[in-house]
Amino acid sequence: MLRGLYTAGAGMIAQQRRQEMLSNNIANINTPGYKTEQSSMRAFPNMLIKALGTDHIQRFGSSMVGELTTGVYMQENTPNFRQGDLQETMNTTDIALLQGLVPVDEATGQEAMLMYIVENADGDIRYTRNGSFTVDGSGFLTTSQGYYVLDNNGDRINVGGEDFTVTMEGQILSADEQLIAQLDVALIPDPTQLVKEGNGLLRYDGENAVVSAVGNGDVIFQLQQGFIERSNVDAAQTMTEMMTALRSFEANQRVLQAYDRSLERAVNEVGKIG
Repeated sequence: MLRGLYTAGAGMIAQQRRQEMLSNNIANINTPGYKTEQSSMRAFPNMLIKALGTDHIQRFGSSMVGELTTGVYMQENTPNFRQGDLQETMNTTDIALLQGLVPVDEATGQEAMLMYIVENADGDIRYTRNGSFTVDGSGFLTTSQGYYVLDNNGDRINVGGEDFTVTMEGQILSADEQLIAQLDVALIPDPTQLVKEGNGLLRYDGENAVVSAVGNGDVIFQLQQGFIERSNVDAAQTMTEMMTALRSFEANQRVLQAYDRSLERAVNEVGKIG
C-alpha cells in the first residue's frame, strides 16, 4: 500500500514541475526571442511481481504475476527553437534575427541555431535571441539588461546614439553611412546544449566549437531593423496543457487521499478487539 502512496506522490510532483514550466512559458509570452520549453516524462523502472504462497505456479506454470509501475518523473525541459513571428516596432535599436539555411547534424537531424553574441556582467560570452537592444550612456549597443552586444571581432559596438542603420547582412552604418561595425551572429552547432541563465541569456556547454555565421557560405540569415522576434509560445496550446497537468495532479491527489483513508481504517478499525 505504501508503494501506491509513493507512486501517486511521484505523479503529483511531476505534474507540479510541469505546471511550473508551463507557467514560466506563459509569463514570457511577451518576451522577445523567448523559446518555449517542453517537458519529457519518464517512468521509473517497473517491478516484476511474483506470487507467493498460492497455487499460482501449479495452475499457470509460472510465479510471475506481472509488472507494477513505480511512478513517473519529469526527466528534462527542452527548448523549442522554432522561429517566432516578427513584430514591427519602428525602433532603430530593435533588430530581429531571421534564421534561414543552417547546417543539420546528420546523426541527430538537429538544426544548428543562430544567436547574437553578448558579454555578460562577468565578461563571459553568452548568447541570446532577444534583439530588443538599447544604447547606454556611453553610446554602446547593449541588451535591455545592459549586456554589451559584440561585433565579429569580439569587441563592444559603440554606435554613439540611436541614429544608425543596420543592413540585412548585419553591417551597422552611421547617419552619414560610414561603417561602424559588423554585428556578429553565432552559429550554435548543437542548440540542445544551450543552458538558460535568465535575462534572455544562454550558455553553451557543447563540445563542438561555435563559429560565426557572418560570411559563412553554409548559412543564410537576415537581420530586420525596427522589428523584434516575438516569443514562440502558443498561448492556446499552453493553456490546454496547463489544464491537462492540473487534472492529472488532481487525479493523483485523489488516489493519495484514497490510500490515506485506507491506512486510517487499517490503523483505527482493523486492529480493534470487539
